[in-house]
Amino acid sequence: MQNPLIVSWFTAAAAMLVFIGCSTDKTYPVHTYNMGERVDLGHIVYVAFETQWLTQIGTGPEAKIPQNRFFLVRMSATNGLGSEIMVPAVTLEDDSGNRYQELSADVGAPQWMGVLRSVRSAESAQGNVVFDAPPRHYKMRVMDETGERIAYIDIPLSFGAETPEIGAPGAANQPFLPPSPPATAKKR
Repeated sequence: MQNPLIVSWFTAAAAMLVFIGCSTDKTYPVHTYNMGERVDLGHIVYVAFETQWLTQIGTGPEAKIPQNRFFLVRMSATNGLGSEIMVPAVTLEDDSGNRYQELSADVGAPQWMGVLRSVRSAESAQGNVVFDAPPRHYKMRVMDETGERIAYIDIPLSFGAETPEIGAPGAANQPFLPPSPPATAKKR
């Protein structure tokens, strides 16, 4: 015959262990990565390569004009799982805590990744994610396929400083050179 006190104690201990095991939240550390760095998150590997700011996409009456500016982030998301997964949407967060969701409609951005990104095993989704946001320093929030783990990719504010060569009217592919000042005659 077993002691009822010992049996009830073991039953209570077992119930407590089951309760604790089921109720613990899994917390994962949140890291911030630089652009160009590999971000391993669950079964997805993200890499953000470059950014581009646009005041419009397209020309003429068909041009798409943003409320702020179009912000394109060229990135890839590689599936490391043995089956197909959906790559979650990404979000921008500025230093003040403002958030900007990626655009869900195609505005004609070059190499747009789309919003529904179904990626087969060992393959990648690559292209631009597009935001309508004011020019600022941002961190792009990315998630694993379950939405449990997150990480940030630091995106510094930068504008391309390349100045295109402007050709003179009628001169094909010739760089524009300002005219030389007129020669002045020296008096003797």
